[in-house]
Amino acid sequence: MSEQPILTYKKIFRFWIPLSATWLMMSVEGPLIAAIIARMDQPKINLAAYGVAFAFALIIESPVIMMLSASTALVRDSQSFYKLRRFTFLLNVGITIFMLLLLYPPLFHLILNREMALPLSVTRLVHPSLLILLVWPAAIGYRRFYQGILIRYGFTRRVAYGTIVRLSFMSMTVFLLYFEKWVPGAVVGASALSIGVLAEAVASRLMVKPALPIVHNQPVQTQPISHRSITKFYYPLALTSILGLVIQPALTFFMGQAAFALESLAVWPVVNSFVFIFRSFGLSFQEVAISLFGNEDQYYRMIRRFARVLAVTVSGILMIISFSPLLMFWLTSVGGLHPDLAQFARVPIQILSLMPALSVMLSFQRAVLVHHQQTSPITTATAIEVTLIVLLMALLIYSYSWSGAAAAALALLIGRFGSNGYLWTTIIKARAKFDESYLKH
Repeated sequence: MSEQPILTYKKIFRFWIPLSATWLMMSVEGPLIAAIIARMDQPKINLAAYGVAFAFALIIESPVIMMLSASTALVRDSQSFYKLRRFTFLLNVGITIFMLLLLYPPLFHLILNREMALPLSVTRLVHPSLLILLVWPAAIGYRRFYQGILIRYGFTRRVAYGTIVRLSFMSMTVFLLYFEKWVPGAVVGASALSIGVLAEAVASRLMVKPALPIVHNQPVQTQPISHRSITKFYYPLALTSILGLVIQPALTFFMGQAAFALESLAVWPVVNSFVFIFRSFGLSFQEVAISLFGNEDQYYRMIRRFARVLAVTVSGILMIISFSPLLMFWLTSVGGLHPDLAQFARVPIQILSLMPALSVMLSFQRAVLVHHQQTSPITTATAIEVTLIVLLMALLIYSYSWSGAAAAALALLIGRFGSNGYLWTTIIKARAKFDESYLKH
């Protein structure tokens, strides 16, 4: 079971480490694909097209991102299992239909060519890449539902095994297509993503089998879950993800309008994927906290201390790397960037060196609220973050002529500070309840 009778820091670490490894392995995905594309023909155009396609796929995927947290928090018996599974399937159908509509050529060209003013050489590669990614969002929703069950009932290692399957299939795809010189780099990246996540979805369904009897043997809750209560719980989470993932297309739009637009679009996938390696340690923490707080929040303070140590550690390591020659070695030797582009990516990474710590804190804050099924403040915090990012991007690009990548990095950092600050004020108001519960135990 996911909730331990007596929790220790060692148990928190052992529960968290497989999930951390999962996110860390996933963080390798972006740099690997970007490094392959950077070594193929027309790297600037293909990196830019891949970045745009990936940003749109992310926003379409956004309604199912929080399914991992929802499944971890809500699947407590057979009745809740079947209700949430049906909810997940309906959501997957909806996002797939939406993605098909976006791929309709007149609408596609209206958005990317006319509104975003992207070069035609880029949009010609974005369309086939998005078409290949059509299955990607629904496959993610499917596997996140089952991964939440694995986490809740203590099978966290199996989540990591699923990620190994994903990376294996993704790596095989990207290396095989790399030698097919007629396949554009952006298409190679999209193909690798789709095949990898499909393989992981199948693996997750197979590996969840030992957990399902545990789920079905749980006593039915006195207040059975309903589709209405699921919608009420999940709607703010879905809206949070939608708002949060609007950030990437918004950044793409502003970078396309900024000074050094092509350079910014080309380096941003590399910048984003490198920082994501360190953010991944915090992203894995949300479901850990949800599972381990305890029925009466008796482990709240212990998990909070663990989060603080984790936050300082991950941002500290990134700072050391980003302000040393190690960064340029990574960007040129591993990332495959030309030295000029690598130099262009250096400042945005340095600006974002605090982001991993803020990600840990955000995961902890969201876990507290999801655990108590108070999801609305999470949406408000994300709305604050998105608003700050958009306003700062407009200010820095149109009034101060910043380069797109540097403006995006600073806007992301300030926006996250705003989100964290709002959630802390929300949690502090309820802190007496947590402290009282802790003192009783």
